[in-house]
Order: sequence, then structure tokens, then C-alpha cells
Amino acid sequence: MRIAHCQFEPRSGEFDANLARVEEGLQAADRDRVEIVSFPECFLTGYQDDAERARQHAFSLDSPQAMQVLDLTSRFDATLLVGFNEIRDDKLFNTVLVAHRGHLLGRYSKCAAYMKFHTQGREFPVFERNTRDDGVVKFGVIICADGGYIEPARILAVKGARVIFAPHYNFISASNLIAHFMHVRADHIARAVENSVYFVRGNNVTVGEEQSIRGHAGVGYGDSYVIDPFGEIVARTQRHVEQILVCDIEPNAQRYNDHSWGVGKSIWSRQEFGDELDAAIREATK
Repeated sequence: MRIAHCQFEPRSGEFDANLARVEEGLQAADRDRVEIVSFPECFLTGYQDDAERARQHAFSLDSPQAMQVLDLTSRFDATLLVGFNEIRDDKLFNTVLVAHRGHLLGRYSKCAAYMKFHTQGREFPVFERNTRDDGVVKFGVIICADGGYIEPARILAVKGARVIFAPHYNFISASNLIAHFMHVRADHIARAVENSVYFVRGNNVTVGEEQSIRGHAGVGYGDSYVIDPFGEIVARTQRHVEQILVCDIEPNAQRYNDHSWGVGKSIWSRQEFGDELDAAIREATK
């Protein structure tokens, strides 16, 4: 299976310009026979750090903007994962839509949303893609900070996901850059290994002046990568440049199927130690 991530720089509040970049990425994906292509978190709207601007540029899944995205995908074969600020029942969600050949397959909304004005998502859908060489592959989506927690990726893996895409929007202060870089990689390697899945960290990059984040100075450094179920980084982008990452993976390969205890170590661990964990949590949070 061939996957890709477009490590591009979004324009804050400029939907048409960002949609044009999505078209550019889809064209490249089709040329390279890519089957799933992702874009950074909130790519279509920009990732504003205040509620007023975020809501100003947000749109719903039944909006003209969403229809434009679906119409665009009808001309390409690659399944599209792209983020945006979503208005739903007057609430604001940080969402990734999943679309293929003009059809909306579903959405995932960030469950550990960093911004207080975002409503936390609590649904964990799994999607399918028919591939040229590897049959049907199940995949799921989490967003940025979600990858720092154990359960979101575990839930997707238990539901059968063999690939977990994690779109990011990072704009990190210079004083915390190395610590963030190391911590994020460690989290993602853990998610891949403990769930025996491919983990796709798809970041943004800041090439010009930052438009979305106004609350602090920082760096949008990129460093998108694919980690295999053994914890190895098998492909990555350069840092600080726009780049399309293309990677061939084998999500259904027998060597990656975790048969520990007959159910896989992540499920077995929860079955065996879940009651003790719940008791420990109750005690710790009295």
C-alpha cells in the first residue's frame, strides 16, 4: 500500500488558497499511485489560537466549502484526509474529514483538543481502503495531541485499524523545540509498537511568517514520518521545508500481526490489568 502526507503550510482563513494546495497534493498523489494522502491539522481553515478567528473561518460538513472538497476528490483516486475547524450544532470541533471519489466516508474530531474553545470528540471511527496489492486495509485517524495518550490509538487498533494517521499543526517555542521533538517521537514509537500498527505523523511547516498562531513565537518545523509496527522510522521528510512524503507500507503483513496471548498484547493487557488500573485511578483521584 502506498501512502503520502503533504507537509505544506496552510494560509490562515484562506480556504480557496488552501483548497488549491489540496488539489496540488491530490495531483501528485495520483501521479505516484498513492492510495491514501493526508494533510496537516486544520489545513483548510488554518489553526487559529483564538475562538473568534477559529469560528470565523470554520464551516460545517453540509456547507458549500465541504461540497467543494468532495467535488475535488471526485477527480482523483487517492483517499483524502484533511483537517479543518468544524461548526457542528453551534459547537466548534477540530476535525479531519475522510473522503474518496466525491463521497464523504466520515470524520474524526480531536479527543484531546488543546484549545479550550474546541469541543472534545469522543467517536473513534475506522475506515477501509481497497488497495491494489494488499486487499482491504483498515485505518483510523487521531489528531496531534491525541497521540500523546494511550487509549485513542488503542481503541482504533482494537477496532482493526492497521494504520493510524495523526495530522499535526505544530508551532513550537524555540526554547522547547528539542524537548518537543524528542517527546513526540517517543510517544509515536510507543503507539506503533504497543498496538502493532503503522503510525503516520503528518506535520505542517512554517516557511513564511506564521499567520494562525498569535499567542506566542515559535517554529513550525515539519518532521513528518512513518513508523512501522516494530518502532522503526521507515520514511520521513526534511525539516523546515514543504515536502510530500511518499511511503510504501505493508499493513497486512503477517509479521506485523501481534498474536501475543492469542488476542494481541494491547487487548490482553487491558483485559488482565484493567480492573487494577481502574482501582488505582479511583484511589489517585479521590
